[in-house]
Amino acid sequence: MTDAAHRHAGLRRSAAALQAELVALRRALHREPEIGLDLPLTQARVLAALEGLPVEITLGKQLGSVTAVLRGALPGPVVLLRGDMDALPVQESGDLPYASAVAGVMHACGHDLHTAALVGAVRLLCERRDELAGTVVFMFQPGEEGLGGARLMIEEGVLEAAGSRPVAAYALHVAASQLPNGWVATRPGPIMAAADNLTVTMHGRGGHGSSPHLALDPIPAACAAVTALQTMVTRRFDVFDPVVVSVGSFHAGTAENVIPDEAVFGATIRSFSPEARARVLEEAPLVVQGIGRAHGLTVEAVVTEGYPVTVNDPEEMAFAAETARQLLGADRYLDMPRPVAGSEDFAVVAELVPSAYLMLGACPADRDPSTAAYNHSPQAAFDDCVLGDAAALLAELALGRTVRG
Repeated sequence: MTDAAHRHAGLRRSAAALQAELVALRRALHREPEIGLDLPLTQARVLAALEGLPVEITLGKQLGSVTAVLRGALPGPVVLLRGDMDALPVQESGDLPYASAVAGVMHACGHDLHTAALVGAVRLLCERRDELAGTVVFMFQPGEEGLGGARLMIEEGVLEAAGSRPVAAYALHVAASQLPNGWVATRPGPIMAAADNLTVTMHGRGGHGSSPHLALDPIPAACAAVTALQTMVTRRFDVFDPVVVSVGSFHAGTAENVIPDEAVFGATIRSFSPEARARVLEEAPLVVQGIGRAHGLTVEAVVTEGYPVTVNDPEEMAFAAETARQLLGADRYLDMPRPVAGSEDFAVVAELVPSAYLMLGACPADRDPSTAAYNHSPQAAFDDCVLGDAAALLAELALGRTVRG
């Protein structure tokens, strides 16, 4: 048996021994979910789980983050492992015995599993401190769901927590559907989309519905702008470097016979390369402004930038994929054919550190992954039997990467 195979076997055994403890932590987190940047209960549970371990802990100032640093007995590089901790403003459906006890809040995206798995990775690596050639930074992050928690942690020094920047960073995300239970999937290059918002206000002049020629009606112009955005997508952007523009809100008027002063709509914009993102954020406002001017209106088009494209470093992705195949079995690894149109706060880490982001199937055994409720659904369910494997995979990514130097 090779050294790596011997290490993998030991990790799997240790992770199996931790499984019950990790499940208990995950279910406690699931029962009392918290949203946003301030997660006092979650932070306290993480700190309790790390108590007594040989890690250096730093707490966030602007957010309820936890950064733990484990220094190996042997010299080597710094590697970062990240797990997000926040829940969603979703009312949970179903009758799990550990269902959310907080009205309107649910771990519908599986961050409770991410947190428990990262705790497991800390435990596994602390047990192997004597063979760890380097330092591992564990990034327990709040505010992934749209609040920029990763950027705040970077501002507060998470990338310098060990004294020098990481040479690599890794994160995984559980999937409630699409991917079979226990399978790992990833790809080189873009793996998650950039997500930005466009808010458009068309200012006209109100009037009576019977005499539209005496008013400046913003509604037809806004409708034309919505259609024009879709035409822009199909005619201005390469189908092999796509963008997605979806108008999710449209508000105008108060009565059938009244022409309103203004119409307002909002869209989400998804893109899969920095180049396409820059172009669409420049061109989408120009399209709606041009249509507004053609109708004699004034237009406000405000772009709110969200998360950038999550890009896997090809070398780190190849290492992570091979690690998953060797640790869990080649039959449980899948090359992703295309990126996911969701977005991810880990993108800001990946912009600064060569990174690999992986998906882990956690669809319960009694559900069909092809039809199961997707992440963020009130019906989303995650099988916590994957926690041991998730912890072992994170731990081996750090161990194997530090061996590489």
